[in-house]
Amino acid sequence: MIAEMLRDPSLVKTKGLINGQWVEGLTTFEVENPSTTQPLARVANLGAEDAQRAVDAAQQAMEQWRSVTAKEKSSLLRRWFDLVMEHQDDLATLMTAEQGKVFSEARGEVAYGASYIEWFAEEAKRIYGDILPATTSDRRSLVIRQPVGVVAAITPWNFPLAMITRKVAPALAAGCSIVLKPAAETPLSALALAELAQRAGIPDGLINVIPGTDAAAIGQVLTSHPLVKKVTFTGSTRVGKILMEQSARGVKRTSMELGGNAPVMVFEDADLDKAVAGVLAVKYRNAGQTCICANRILVQQSIYERFLEKLTAKVSEFVLGDGFDASVTAGPLITGQAVNSVDTLVKDAVGKGAGVCIGGKPANGKGYFYEPTVLRDLTADMRLAKEEVFGPVAPVFSFENEAEAVAMANDTEFGLAAYVFTKDPSRIWRVSERLEYGMVGVNETGISSEMIPFGGVKESGQGREGSKYGLEDYTELKYICMGDIES
Repeated sequence: MIAEMLRDPSLVKTKGLINGQWVEGLTTFEVENPSTTQPLARVANLGAEDAQRAVDAAQQAMEQWRSVTAKEKSSLLRRWFDLVMEHQDDLATLMTAEQGKVFSEARGEVAYGASYIEWFAEEAKRIYGDILPATTSDRRSLVIRQPVGVVAAITPWNFPLAMITRKVAPALAAGCSIVLKPAAETPLSALALAELAQRAGIPDGLINVIPGTDAAAIGQVLTSHPLVKKVTFTGSTRVGKILMEQSARGVKRTSMELGGNAPVMVFEDADLDKAVAGVLAVKYRNAGQTCICANRILVQQSIYERFLEKLTAKVSEFVLGDGFDASVTAGPLITGQAVNSVDTLVKDAVGKGAGVCIGGKPANGKGYFYEPTVLRDLTADMRLAKEEVFGPVAPVFSFENEAEAVAMANDTEFGLAAYVFTKDPSRIWRVSERLEYGMVGVNETGISSEMIPFGGVKESGQGREGSKYGLEDYTELKYICMGDIES
């Protein structure tokens, strides 16, 4: 079992966490390794009643937490960060086992996720208010920031640690408590994080974890409970819209990081080798299962063939397999259904005239693997032109000029991330300003950091995570008017 693979086997938790207590469910569900399809553990299958109890516990815990000094909050978060980094290898092992990503990528995610805890530990001491200019001589006006309240967080399986810390850390820094519903595919990472938070001394009830397979029932509780004041979600646009609709009935604050359909625009004056390297990094990371993955590669016609040749040659070097194998550079998809979804999109494109440069089908053998793929001659009538492909498939389109490239890039309801490769400074400004995306990488695809505001526009969501802006959604502004001031 998975515990035998860890230096600290006690990090493997299979129960939910409510008010500091590890709780059983009426039933359990199985977590499997997508590389091997072998079972890893059985985890408590909590439900709606457990979510109700968790919210009540979170409210009670927050009443005391909100009065804890900023410095104390900062110290506890910092201790949590230290423990996460001390257990980096064990956390990465859990992640590779239940999510499938290559071990080196998993270690990187642990460090990336921990960076949000460190960042918001520091930002906890920088929640400032304002003194406003007086309107009359006998009054003074001031503004303070207070915690928004109990936060409900629903997180995905593709980054099972970092998507949690991006929400939990700012919530705690602001003085909130949180109820977390992790993805059923990857609960072990979430539960291990919670265990380390307990060891760090974060008070009981501030972090509650509800693993379970009935996401709809748990989500209904979290969006309808009157004590929940904010709902934060990372996942599909379809589910995000449902959660927003449910939350609107209670006028809850929401922040949503939803679907993406990221274009990479490669102009004829770009450094072609850097562009190919950038596409490789942003397209095939985590087997193409990231929200800011390149979903449409737009290449100027004059360099189209050269780009395809270079990209295909690099993709041919990928080695598929279990992420624990040091020689492996590409892991599996999360489920068999995910493999089928990717293959359906590829078959649609090929059936409508796309060419396969490499890959193009599920890999043989055990596990949920899809061959790293490059497709050419894509057209607007293919589903890959509009739909997010959550897999290692690079659809390469061509364009004639800048105006056409921008129009193609913006021709989607999504607007999370976009990437541009060009050496022309004027084009950099023109294109970056015209792209309808929340984030733009110029000659760079590694744009994520705890210090930047991560988020999108249009149907890719609302709100920002990370940076100084990432704390704002967890606080409410309160204006206080002080009268009867003697001059």
